[in-house]
Amino acid sequence: MESKRPLQIGAAIFVGLALAMTLVQLREEPEAARRSPLPGAEAKVDPLAMQLRACSTLGEQELSSPACRAAWAEKRRRFFGATPSNAAGRRDENAAPSAGAPQPTASGSD
Repeated sequence: MESKRPLQIGAAIFVGLALAMTLVQLREEPEAARRSPLPGAEAKVDPLAMQLRACSTLGEQELSSPACRAAWAEKRRRFFGATPSNAAGRRDENAAPSAGAPQPTASGSD
């Protein structure tokens, strides 16, 4: 029975150390908060992101604002990677055929 006592003391010390280390970790300030911002960090801010952030505060007025609509169009263009010439080509392919264009006819009997 006496051999259990040192094991219990060792386990209690281990648990105590684990708790102490956990508390020290929780009390430390995260590294990102300790770092000071870089001097040129403000210059790297995307003006489009700032415009979209400002537009998001407008609510439904955003829909009628030409500047916000242009900003969202630019965001979509960047996301999908379409160049203006590609976007125009896609619109022409999906556009309704003009009145003077020949229409394909269905072959076969009904």
